[in-house]
Amino acid sequence: MGDYRSRPSSSEGEKPQVLQPFHLTATGYNLNYLPEYIALRHGFFREQGLDVRVKIPTPWDGVLDALAEGTADMALGGIWVPSMYRNRSQHYTVFAQIANRCPLALLRRGQGDGLKLVDMVGSTVLMKSGGGASVGLFFKMLLRENGVDPKSLDYIQDLDGVMLGNLFQGGMGDYFITDNLSALAMAEHNPDVSIAMEMVSQGDIPWSVYYRETAPLTPAIFDAQKRFYVALAKGIDWVLQHDAESFRDELAELFPTVPIDVVVRVTNLFRRNGMWTSTSVSREGFDRWQQGLADARLVKEPFAYEAIVNDEVAAAAQSAK
Repeated sequence: MGDYRSRPSSSEGEKPQVLQPFHLTATGYNLNYLPEYIALRHGFFREQGLDVRVKIPTPWDGVLDALAEGTADMALGGIWVPSMYRNRSQHYTVFAQIANRCPLALLRRGQGDGLKLVDMVGSTVLMKSGGGASVGLFFKMLLRENGVDPKSLDYIQDLDGVMLGNLFQGGMGDYFITDNLSALAMAEHNPDVSIAMEMVSQGDIPWSVYYRETAPLTPAIFDAQKRFYVALAKGIDWVLQHDAESFRDELAELFPTVPIDVVVRVTNLFRRNGMWTSTSVSREGFDRWQQGLADARLVKEPFAYEAIVNDEVAAAAQSAK
């Protein structure tokens, strides 16, 4: 999926609305960003006077270049990046979230009911890493939370996700962690593998957030961000209020390479399990993820909420809905 922008919403003959450009850079194109795509397609940003344009750089860490160059007003990605950079290189401030849960799934060979993580000790787990470190960070945190030493498993995680998926189906490793869409599509296509865990059920975590370089918020920047988050919150509400089956044609346009029944099923799974809640970052989820990052040595110790997150804009947007 390449770069994209909000759709025009004025009717024929109507005087065009003068819109303020708002440039967003994102680390990928994912189902867990769905409310943003809905807000773009349904004109929610344009209702707020914003012409939102999105660029997805390759490689993904080009989002940091866009922020440094001033070609992007905001970046969308994992909160582990602003945490990792804090006090080491550049300072970034998180202003809001879109995904409140982990969008991954764990595949295993064969079929079976239930999974005890302790039973994975001694196994080999394949994990894609092309989009950053989040996959390994979350899974190893989950192991520690369940009393399993991550070092008691072996990992293959330095290869492309598609390559690892093909190798897993060909016999490499015991488990494979990938995004929920790809996992379900693989399980439906291949009877020799099944989904052992859908991680959206594993508690709150600020998985995908909006951030920019730390700097004083001018009234103009605050106002633009507030309008962005008002529209984003409307996108979240819209998704939560509509069963995915009712907008399957739109989902098919958004994710044309995935079987539509899979997209509908995963979208409803995310709707039911708290993937999308609000634009505000949960303190409990933040603290949990910070502990996970500290245990993984990405940060020396967990940061306080206020050191990374400025929730004032998101809170103002929530109150303005």
